[in-house]
This record gives sequence, C-alpha cells and structure tokens, in this order.
Amino acid sequence: MKHGHANHQSMEWGTCMTKETVTKQTIIGNKNISEDIVDLIKQQILSGELNPGNRIVETKLAKELGISQTPVREAIRQLSGEGIITIVTNKGPMVRDFHMKDVFEIYSLRAVLEGFAIRLATSNATEEDIEHLQTFHEEMKAKLHDDSIPSLLQESLYIHQTIIRLSEHERLNAMYKSISFQIVLVNRILGKKSTKAKEVEQHGELIEALVKRDPDEAELVMRRHIHRSYREFAELKAVDSIAFKEATWL
Repeated sequence: MKHGHANHQSMEWGTCMTKETVTKQTIIGNKNISEDIVDLIKQQILSGELNPGNRIVETKLAKELGISQTPVREAIRQLSGEGIITIVTNKGPMVRDFHMKDVFEIYSLRAVLEGFAIRLATSNATEEDIEHLQTFHEEMKAKLHDDSIPSLLQESLYIHQTIIRLSEHERLNAMYKSISFQIVLVNRILGKKSTKAKEVEQHGELIEALVKRDPDEAELVMRRHIHRSYREFAELKAVDSIAFKEATWL
C-alpha cells in the first residue's frame, strides 16, 4: 500500500505553526466560524499575544470579530476539551498554564502513543515512505548552516507526525491529534534551548529505526527519544523529573 506524502507546509493543527494564518477579517462570513476562532486563539497563544493565565472575555472577542457570542462559546468549549483553556469559577475562560505534572502526562502519553506508532510503522511503511523521510532528513541537514532558518522544530514535528500517520491506526491518530497543540506548546518552550544540530541528529535516529524494521528496537528508540526530551524540559525548569516517576514509562 502506498502512502501519500503530505506537504509539510499544510499539516494539521499538530503543526499549527505552518497552518494558514487566520485573521479576524477571514472569520467574518465563514461558515465554520467557531473552528476559525479556535485557530485564531491558538495562533495568539503561540505568538505570545495570549499567555498562560490570560482571560478570554467572550463578549469582547465577539464584539471585536463582529459576530454573536454563540460561535465564541463553541470555540471556548472545544479549547477547554483540548485542555488548552480552563474555565475558572468567577473568572471565566483562561489560557491554561502547564505545570510539571501536565508536562509529565503529555510526554508519558506521547511515549505510549508514538512508541506504538513507530512499532506499527516498521511493518506498514513502504520503501517509498522511508525514502521520503530520508530525503526530508537530508533537507534538514542542508538547513544546518542557513542562518535565515533559526529552528528546525517544524521539520522535527513533521517526522513525528509522519510516523503517526504511517501507523495506519485511526484511533491512535485521533488521540494524538487531541493533544497535538499541547505538544506544540511544550516543544516551543523546550525549543528555545534546542539546536538545529540536535534536531537533525535525534530525528535521524528515528528514521534509522524505521529502516531496520525491528519493531522492538524502534519502539525503544522512540520511547528513549521522548524521555530524553522530557528530562531536558525538567532540567530547563530546574525540576526533579524523577519525582514524577518517569522511569515507569521507559
């Protein structure tokens, strides 16, 4: 079975950094207003226009957009369901602030989902699929010394999402998508300390694991890969990662 290779410039909100920008002007007149509002709020969070702890005033946002409050409420409900917005008594919807326990849960869940995904991908991926990833990785290497490209986080995320897709497991894909924006938020924080060389090296390991087509080894490589990122995040925040028993999901 052959798999289509989605252009990494048009990925789902899991790679929301590449999603077409939603503006207040494009929302008006659109049939999927609530979905556009969800995307708008996510963009504002990523850009720093909205920060953890900031309130989202539904009446104010609706007035700014020139629409009723109904689609705004629907968008808030969806963002709350994704764990991005939290509803605080007497304050209303607020941008969620991720604590270390949240980060532990995100990374440990990733380890389970992505470990299983790459395990399935070792048998599902065609030679064409693997060649596509190898070519993509070579393109990453070519960007190492391009000073106009500050980060390779988008490219790294694309490799992870491709492996998820190659699992051909619909429910796994759906679960991953449900936490994808939380992953992007955590990666954005960690990415400030990441280097392009590290992104190239560490994601080359995942592709090599696919090439070997050993499901046990591939799953272990992926779990260690995600665990390493978790430990780096804990060190960045000067938190004892052991306190969150991450060894239980290695």
